[in-house]
Amino acid sequence: MYQIYPRSFADADGDGVGDLEGVRRRLDHLQWLGVDAIWLSPIFRSPMADFGYDVSDYTDVDPVFGTLDDLDRLVADAHERGIRVVLDWVPNHTSDQHPWFVESRSSRDSPKRDWYVWRDGRPDGGPPNDWAANFVEPARWERDPASGELRRLPDETGTVDHRGTAWTFDEATGQWYLHLFLPEQPDLDWCNPEVEAAMHDVLRFWLDRGVDGFRADVVHMIGKHVGDELPTMLQSRVGTGDKVHDILRQIRLLLDGYEGDRMMVGEVFLLDPAEMARFYGDNDELHLSFNFAPLFTRWRADRWRQRVSEAETLVTPEVGWPTWVLSNHDTVRHADRYGTEGRARAAAVLLLTLRGTPFLYAGEELGLRDGLIPPERVVDPGGRDGCRAPIPWTRADDHGWGPDPWLPFPPDATARSLEAQREDPTSILHLYRDLLAARRASPALQVGDLTLLDAPDGVLAWERRWGDDVRRVYVSFTAEEHEVDAAGWTAEVGTHQGFAGTLRPDEAVILRR
Repeated sequence: MYQIYPRSFADADGDGVGDLEGVRRRLDHLQWLGVDAIWLSPIFRSPMADFGYDVSDYTDVDPVFGTLDDLDRLVADAHERGIRVVLDWVPNHTSDQHPWFVESRSSRDSPKRDWYVWRDGRPDGGPPNDWAANFVEPARWERDPASGELRRLPDETGTVDHRGTAWTFDEATGQWYLHLFLPEQPDLDWCNPEVEAAMHDVLRFWLDRGVDGFRADVVHMIGKHVGDELPTMLQSRVGTGDKVHDILRQIRLLLDGYEGDRMMVGEVFLLDPAEMARFYGDNDELHLSFNFAPLFTRWRADRWRQRVSEAETLVTPEVGWPTWVLSNHDTVRHADRYGTEGRARAAAVLLLTLRGTPFLYAGEELGLRDGLIPPERVVDPGGRDGCRAPIPWTRADDHGWGPDPWLPFPPDATARSLEAQREDPTSILHLYRDLLAARRASPALQVGDLTLLDAPDGVLAWERRWGDDVRRVYVSFTAEEHEVDAAGWTAEVGTHQGFAGTLRPDEAVILRR
């Protein structure tokens, strides 16, 4: 699956912001590359406080990206090429400009008041509890040594500092509303059956239009227990009780009720792989659950062996199907994190040969690094502009975007452009294409079992097997050479030319009999 951040992918109308028509015009590239599906980051109507993750209308396309007709054409053209289309669905919160919230905050007696989480403050005038919000500078707290309670400290002016709290006070109705992200993103209360029914209608709207599935944003948070006594807990753990699993089972029934393969992958941002795996349920919750621990794993063979072993142990075929991701729209690109071109190429082999579904973030196939964003160009509340720099398509000065793209281009945009790399058979672009072709041609690499192999220190090795189809993969994480047992095996795809049994620094290779 190939993630597209639409604002940064391709601009068809010359306004400097990517759009759906731009995506449609680049489908030939994705077909040539060999991807099976695209995931579009949010395209719904939005005031763009969080660039689409604050939805004001779940059943329309924001004009910055185009129209519903544009999306229909994109889906139809993608399907003609055998490419499926997945939308980014944001179930935890809406925009504060969504009609649901406008109605909810209009009065304590509003019929939609309980669609969101409203609570009275504490007797001291503070927010209902200590939950913290993302994107905001955390407030300072101390724990009372006698009672163990958390107490918010005053700021330099002597007033209580509410920066960082997940609550905003509404003067009109005299209560606080919950927002685990920006104040412009109030949290829905999924304990309310009317909210659940409305969101099911949203899913049906898009499924009926032919969309193949959804990536569910911070889906682990939607099962918050929001009774009268709100618990004190880490914000990352909010919503991970039994309620969320009940909700997901109902969503799974909805998806499985449609003809054809419809699916949902959940952004379960829990760094404990065992907790992540719970969201598969008994094969009755998420079809796929993002495993984010690898995003924060250093480039070391022993650490990656641990990650692969965890996935093999926790997400067995009886439980579900693993996922692998190295970069996305929220994190520094792995080409930057790992530090060298050689490691970025080896990481491509790693990602595309493990058991599970690999997710590519647009631009990985070009080896892009994060853009360098000067202070006056920063627009994202979470500091993620760098990984969202526009994709350079051509060698031209505007790289196929027109004169004023919404963010600066990434480093070395001319040399890293699609045009330049298509012409260079040794480029990382061609490596990705060769890897995807090898994957498609091998049942072992697609669906086969995985067995970790003994390997020299600093090398990770595994075997994939499906019937008589067998592949072995070796990935070097070191700057030294290593001899590996390759007798009787032939190099199929690798990061270096001429593999002959000696694994060179940062080399990775797929072997077949």
